[in-house]
Amino acid sequence: MGANTERKTMLSGARPTGALHLGNYFGALENWVKLQEEYDCFYFIADWHALTTGYEDTSELKSNITNMVIDWLSVGLDPEKSTLFLQSAVKEHAELHMLFSMITPLSWLYRCPTYKDQIQQLKDRNILTYGFLGYPCLQAADILIYRASAVPVGEDQVPHVELTREIARRFNYLYGEVFPEPQSLLTKAKVLPGTDGRKMSKSYDNTIALSDAPETVRKKVMSMVTDPARVRKDDPGHPEVCTVFAFHKVFDEDGVSETEALCRAGSIGCVQCKKNLCSKMAAKLTPIYEKRQEILRKPDYMDYLKEVIENGNARARETAEKTMAEVRKAMNVDW
Repeated sequence: MGANTERKTMLSGARPTGALHLGNYFGALENWVKLQEEYDCFYFIADWHALTTGYEDTSELKSNITNMVIDWLSVGLDPEKSTLFLQSAVKEHAELHMLFSMITPLSWLYRCPTYKDQIQQLKDRNILTYGFLGYPCLQAADILIYRASAVPVGEDQVPHVELTREIARRFNYLYGEVFPEPQSLLTKAKVLPGTDGRKMSKSYDNTIALSDAPETVRKKVMSMVTDPARVRKDDPGHPEVCTVFAFHKVFDEDGVSETEALCRAGSIGCVQCKKNLCSKMAAKLTPIYEKRQEILRKPDYMDYLKEVIENGNARARETAEKTMAEVRKAMNVDW
């Protein structure tokens, strides 16, 4: 796949920390599939970033990477259109990260919102490490080494891109214009709760995984939390507090108004409402599951997956090496 010079470069990545679920799909992957038609996309498996909070137990890292590649291909990421690669296979990321760490003030890292938030949320883990504090430098290297002009993020991630812009600005001021300042590509993610109504999270065991079989999805839907005030089938419902209705808003955008009206009037029971949702979800998710099974049925599917990623690694490395040659020259470390 040759680079298309007429299209801008876009980069994003994901940490292989467990099975991808519907929150990941509607929060990022669905949009990634669309973006590969508009940009030269670099999508990377952020295995080094996974170590920032999960360095103590790496026993599942390889299997998580394998399943992530399968999920990416299953939802429609196309290795002929996008560069899919493994972060740790492109060592230039580490070199640029190290060089950025030389010029990035500590105050910039300490003020990062995610740093403060994660320190509070993950009190049970020992993440007071250099790697965790300095991960924004690695993130900046991930983005800037491909001279990405756009990074798709939700509003909560905008400060991360702004920090990357600051690092690029500081580098350019010190050594000359090498890096563009990437823009946040704000994405309107569809938000899904977990099956119990809380935030969808692997730690709550309330997710619907992209790898779940259709029957597993159906069972999870039928066990979803609904309006606790509805005792009888014909009681008026309150869809705004119902997990099932939150899923209807994502999977049945055309019919959600009718579902809401029937619920409020007590004209549809929760069981039937769940069955209707199952039908809508199957239409969207079954093709993804079938694509996964098609990949897994290949007798040499691991060789296929490795070929996809190794091809992506080579393309990513080619771009990264060109950038690093300019960086070393600008910094006078190419003697």
